[in-house]
Amino acid sequence: MASDLEIARAAKLLPIEDIARDAGFEPQTVSPYGRYIAKIDPRPYAELPQRARLVLVTAINPTPAGEGKTTMSIALADGMRLLGKRVMLALREPSLGPVFGMKGGATGGGYSQVVPMESINLHFTGDLHAITAANNLLCAMIDNHIHQGNALGIDPRRVCFRHCLDVNDRQLRHIVQGIGGVQNGVPREDGFDITAASEVMAAFCLASDLSDLKARLGRMVAAHTYQGKPVTASDLGAAGAMTALLRDAFSPNLVQTLGHTPCLMHGGPFANIAHGCNSVAATRLALKMADFAVTEAGFGADLGAEKFLDIKCRMNGLWPSVVVLVATLRALKHHGGVPKGEYGAPNAAALEKGMANLLRHVQNITEVWRTPVVVALNRFDSDAPEELRLVSEALSAHGVALACCTGWADGGQGATELAELVCEVAQRSTAQPSYTYPDDASLTEKLEILARRVYHAGAVSFTQQARKDLAQLEAEGYGACPVCVAKTQYSMSDDASLLGAPEGYTLTIRSARLSAGAGFVVAFAGSIIAMPGLPKAPAALGIDVTPEGEIVGLF
Repeated sequence: MASDLEIARAAKLLPIEDIARDAGFEPQTVSPYGRYIAKIDPRPYAELPQRARLVLVTAINPTPAGEGKTTMSIALADGMRLLGKRVMLALREPSLGPVFGMKGGATGGGYSQVVPMESINLHFTGDLHAITAANNLLCAMIDNHIHQGNALGIDPRRVCFRHCLDVNDRQLRHIVQGIGGVQNGVPREDGFDITAASEVMAAFCLASDLSDLKARLGRMVAAHTYQGKPVTASDLGAAGAMTALLRDAFSPNLVQTLGHTPCLMHGGPFANIAHGCNSVAATRLALKMADFAVTEAGFGADLGAEKFLDIKCRMNGLWPSVVVLVATLRALKHHGGVPKGEYGAPNAAALEKGMANLLRHVQNITEVWRTPVVVALNRFDSDAPEELRLVSEALSAHGVALACCTGWADGGQGATELAELVCEVAQRSTAQPSYTYPDDASLTEKLEILARRVYHAGAVSFTQQARKDLAQLEAEGYGACPVCVAKTQYSMSDDASLLGAPEGYTLTIRSARLSAGAGFVVAFAGSIIAMPGLPKAPAALGIDVTPEGEIVGLF
């Protein structure tokens, strides 16, 4: 079968003006970026009511094989469109880190893709570059302020705002800068995070409009003085210039699926480090322009979905009508102990064991967040009918709706059964917000409640550094913030080797840091880091350009 890139290139795309018109966007609000991409100015639509049913697509804990969550989201939307529904996708933009690293791009696969695939996976409309520039402008203004006399009394040892870069580079995690004499600034320790994990990205994606974005940028804590007082971006006079850099980027990007379903693709925070959701601006716009808005949250439901509900929805008055939980037989076998490379072989015992992961996520969605769930089983040609029956019977015994999907091979046609089921459940849903923890709990209590209710840990261990960090944030008035746990995506725990549905273990919180602009506190669990490194054989080794200018090797 043709590769994803070959399928995308062979597709007949409609001019983006046609997609925009069919989606209901006025021509004066559409700024084309070439023939197939456009920016949509959200301001003229600010007063429209939110009419759509919100559908959240999430997944079981991912495996190295990948579960196809974005592919499923696209197939579902295309399937809804084939049923005559007015539907719009709201997805995250790809980061260059995974594109050139190990995970690959983020435009779906097979016949369920958003296009133009190459442009989206590479520079797209430059949003991530603008976020990188705004982040690093603040870094430059911090060091310049210190160099030019330090009127605010910033302690160079307590600068807490880091540079960022949209490429995996372990060499930049911890650096010393400003060496080389007085003319080169003040020497201090620093480091880089990947752009998708930066606070500017998080604030960008949670802002409701440009005024809110400027306010969030201004609240970001950049450093502390010698007396321990926080110094913000507003104190440094940086918020206005940062907003100017982000003005055009803040308009959501419009693209299309292979089935010509409109897709607002905007913002891209990682879910294992940040909150893992596309922009509020894009989600709200989709809710105003369609009858069904399909969005996704990164990685498994313990990460992306939890943060979508406890952070994004809590801050913006949103809540999904239904949650779609993506799984595959091979992923379930992985959680049952089957090594990569043997997923295709029949193994009922491992499949039954791995079902615990799926059922644990179902339990969280229905009992903690009290929202209807539909399991979407992403089918492959190698899937054995008897194993499909085993999963179906197990879910039926728990009263859980299931639909199989062949969107990768068949596009929207392979997801019409799923689309019918999701539309039916969404239309009769009466789901209301049900958060994991209350606002008035302390930061430590929120982490303990989250660990117990969602991760099913037996206890939480806080290192001395974590207790110090959390106590300082409470003292500075940030105790009401929601918590954003940075942890491995491969397990519900903080240990990637604990597959299935571990319980009774001890979750370790090693440190915490504030994202005042985003409005949450990031708690680092286990060994997770905010700047990934490249693997031994990065995807970049296979990416090239032919003499005719065609890109090869993207996946």
